[in-house]
Amino acid sequence: MTRPSAADWLLLFLLVVLWGSAFGLADIALDGFSPLQLVTGRLWIGAAFLMALVALRGQPIPREPRAWVAIIIMSVLGNALPFFLITWGQQRIPSGLTGILMAVMPLVVLVLAHFLVPGERLNRWRALGFALGFAGIVILTGPEALGALRGEGTALLSQLAILGGAVCYGLNLIVARRSPPLPAGVVAGWVVLCSAVLATIATAWTGPLWPRDAGTGPTLSVVALGVLSTGVATVIFFRIVAEAGATFLSLINYLIPVWAVMLGAAVLQETLPIKSIIALGVILFGVLASQRGQHRPVPGR
Repeated sequence: MTRPSAADWLLLFLLVVLWGSAFGLADIALDGFSPLQLVTGRLWIGAAFLMALVALRGQPIPREPRAWVAIIIMSVLGNALPFFLITWGQQRIPSGLTGILMAVMPLVVLVLAHFLVPGERLNRWRALGFALGFAGIVILTGPEALGALRGEGTALLSQLAILGGAVCYGLNLIVARRSPPLPAGVVAGWVVLCSAVLATIATAWTGPLWPRDAGTGPTLSVVALGVLSTGVATVIFFRIVAEAGATFLSLINYLIPVWAVMLGAAVLQETLPIKSIIALGVILFGVLASQRGQHRPVPGR
């Protein structure tokens, strides 16, 4: 178990920015696109961006059958299924509850990595880090958000959809960590391309692939989601998993709400209530606690 480097932390924070901004872009895009159209659009744009990079670098198509099995599984668990589940669920439940439900993902990774990923054993510091991170999310979004868990009918289905998306992301991290070693750009390109094909089939089954008049704002939001939050972010995702591990990357679900609060304060001049300051402190302390006890590899060993 190795301690993440400064470069790993930098890439993690960059991924926080890219994925943390995706929720706002999705809200704008949903004014002109259905959830499935949004997912399909961003995946195809992301795939075009990534496959262009693969072609420019002259990187070959993966040939190992085991690699293709992993690529297809990650296409479903990492993009197509959770993108739809979360986008659909976001329409019907408060954003605070969405944050709490998504914060389950690190727990999924902690438990699965303990049994399935060598070198990522669950210890007391990682368990403490998860507990503090989850507590921070509850403080940040407001304990009243937990009351919405008593929803019924459509609200309950929306909650289960968000929770399902979080579980998908957790499972995807484990698959990515155990997949055959390939360049991050190659894996990212083929995973997103396969995801786009799957999303296209689902969208065509339910209606038109693209709205007749989506509007400039929603269309530009889909483009940004495709290039930045899907294309660039997916390359960073696979790089971090390969270098620092799945458990380290799962911390992103705690850091994204921190980014959202800080962005609101810096850009929108929103006032930070005392509970937000306390929550951010608890979350960051949890992140630091989860990394305690790890070590850097000794050169030559």
